[in-house]
Amino acid sequence: MTTAPVRTRFAPAPTGYLHLGSARSALFNWLFARQQGGELLLRIEDTDTERSRPELIDVVYDVLGWLGIDWDGEPVLQSTRTEMYLSAVDDLVAAGAAYWCDCTPEDVKARAEARGGRPGYDSHCRERGLSSGPGRVVRFAVPDDGTTGWDDVVRGPIEFANAEIEDFVILRSNGTPMFLVANAVDDVDMGITHIIRGEDLINVTPKVLLLRAALGHHDQPVFAHLPLIVNEQRKKLSKRRDDVSVADYRDRGVLAEAMANYLATLGWGPPDGVEIRPMAEIIERFRLADVTSASAFFDVRKLEHFNGEWIRSLAVDDFVDRCAPWLVLPAATWAPEQFDADAFARMAPLVQERVKLLSEVPTYVDWLFTDAAPLDEDSWAKTMTKRSDEAAAVLAAVAEAFASCEWSAEGLGETVFTAAAEVGVTSRKRAQAPVRVAVLGRSVGPPLWESLEVLGRDATLERIAVARRRLADEVETAG
Repeated sequence: MTTAPVRTRFAPAPTGYLHLGSARSALFNWLFARQQGGELLLRIEDTDTERSRPELIDVVYDVLGWLGIDWDGEPVLQSTRTEMYLSAVDDLVAAGAAYWCDCTPEDVKARAEARGGRPGYDSHCRERGLSSGPGRVVRFAVPDDGTTGWDDVVRGPIEFANAEIEDFVILRSNGTPMFLVANAVDDVDMGITHIIRGEDLINVTPKVLLLRAALGHHDQPVFAHLPLIVNEQRKKLSKRRDDVSVADYRDRGVLAEAMANYLATLGWGPPDGVEIRPMAEIIERFRLADVTSASAFFDVRKLEHFNGEWIRSLAVDDFVDRCAPWLVLPAATWAPEQFDADAFARMAPLVQERVKLLSEVPTYVDWLFTDAAPLDEDSWAKTMTKRSDEAAAVLAAVAEAFASCEWSAEGLGETVFTAAAEVGVTSRKRAQAPVRVAVLGRSVGPPLWESLEVLGRDATLERIAVARRRLADEVETAG
């Protein structure tokens, strides 16, 4: 007996963005296929002609490519395979496994209310022998007895009573096939061996299996229904309530490596417990049977932790290159001609040690590319206004010392501490605080001494002078 090579598929509908849950499904299909030496096929569910446009499909390609998820062969567009689906519908009707129906949604609802039973279609047209006509749909005739089920890799045996499944529509009234029949036909035609997708699709699985069997394909692919991804309230991620677009996280400065790495942990974990690791190692360790059925919490703070670790793992030159989109307008707060690539390269290793998102980079270096220090009023109030006499004394002493000291990071710190001690400020934290706010504009940021070295003596002294004048003006106004 020979075993067919593993062949998985990712089948998104083009909506204009790729949902985090869809990206996780794509990733798990890819991980399993690569781990098994198999193939991942990409199939675009674009049968809804009113909503599908080429530019929306391009979004899928773009985000998958960014994540590093490649696929085998050319993408399959369901819109190019309509004749196959229509032929399958015709075969089902001819075999008595499907029938034409002229019931409107209002008819279905009225009959359900009249009989006082559960809502849904009641097989009203199954024996009427209708033919095609305007406004009519084709419904699949679900067997009245028996069960339909499968042994799910993640959830174990799952079974549905056929009597609980209504006769569902497989051809719309406008003549276009429903995705259920398209999926059933495509999975068989493409030789899909494993279907790995979210648990929200469990309820459609028996319908697809019934369609496959009615079309003469009684063998089943292996199913693995992944756990839902939920938010902090343990509710399913929703585009109305949560940030669910993968591209949005990319635009905030999340690295592709970090996003893919983090998505891999949503429902699966490596046996050795090491979560942050290269994708090659994840592929090697990934086992579909190890996926849990418990909901997976999408923790933005944990994603940012992953991202920070991945940022720090980059070579400095790579980090500099990846910062480029955030160092030009409109993301940056300086004019293009003010940007100094060499100066940024000198600061880059220090910034790289501290940021969790690439979008944070501008606030760590904006002081370097503007004529004056950025103005953070909270930092000023806490450091300058609250201790105006002390801050004024420190800045005066530091300005005098800076005028002639050696301008190097190694010596600037001791110069500040010595000057501050001469005016009675012995706390190193309080000695450097007014210098940092005067020159860099904020209470937090990159290492101060290295920053001063890069900025230079003249610019540093000018900013200290500006801060001293403002302090003096505040004291005079308050007096």
